[in-house]
Amino acid sequence: MLSILIVNWNTLRYLRACLASLETACASLEHEIIVVDNASHDGSAAMVSTLFPHVFLVASKKNLGFAAGNNLAFEKSRGQWIWLLNPDTEVLRDAAQTMIAFLEANALQQSTPQNIPQSTRRGAVASALIDARTQKPQKSCRTFPTPAALWAEASLMARKFPRSRSFGFYKMGWWDYRDARRVEQPMASSFMMRREAIESIYDAKIGGLFDENFPIFFNDVDLCWRLNRCGWEIWYLPQAEVLHHGGASTQQVKPAMIEESHRSLRLFYEKHYREILSPPLYHATIALMEVGGALRLRGLR
Repeated sequence: MLSILIVNWNTLRYLRACLASLETACASLEHEIIVVDNASHDGSAAMVSTLFPHVFLVASKKNLGFAAGNNLAFEKSRGQWIWLLNPDTEVLRDAAQTMIAFLEANALQQSTPQNIPQSTRRGAVASALIDARTQKPQKSCRTFPTPAALWAEASLMARKFPRSRSFGFYKMGWWDYRDARRVEQPMASSFMMRREAIESIYDAKIGGLFDENFPIFFNDVDLCWRLNRCGWEIWYLPQAEVLHHGGASTQQVKPAMIEESHRSLRLFYEKHYREILSPPLYHATIALMEVGGALRLRGLR
């Protein structure tokens, strides 16, 4: 079974289109749809109850955030495939079937994770995100935000040479998104995982699928980091296409989202890089983040 997890906040129009697209695209699949509504005030929860009564709706009385909302949905799920899907998406054609087939092509054998050959460890796959305005694939994948990546961006060398593998590697500017390939961290707007991959990285200390210390940003980066560290492959699959409107929730509170983005990046560094970087490099990179965040906020004023 496929479990489709959607966390919504005040995106009624997009959510309605998303759920309608799933009725067509997943009609031939055994699936369940779980929507967690984060205390929307636009009537989203009532719309789901009225128009899509087959959807399992969790109407939260407070805004739990993206991470906690997905953790709650995951707790309710039963499928062997877990598909994180943003409410501002519309599933095109057989995207779900294509993603499942891709993962099933390397189905795990009865073996412990340590003994599974690397070629059989496809743990997650991201679909292509087709921009609703341009109808072109969005650049939805990045490498992990290493110090080299952040300094290349801050020095403007990545902007000057976006297609260079030496400077533009963080945003993967050299790639045209036409081929399937392993990636480090795709956007979680349309991201499908094996349940066993999730269970293998489950950490009781953080309480679920996502680390709720990252309520909105970098929770997907942290998730991909943990999958990667456990040896699971993460792929991008252009043959599976999902229309993406983009930023429907976060654009409503943009300054606060910029501040939260930089807070989450600092936390990500504290969690994953503090112990592996030299103190001078670690603190210099944190200082760089602070300056970058301040400049971004100033640009909004």
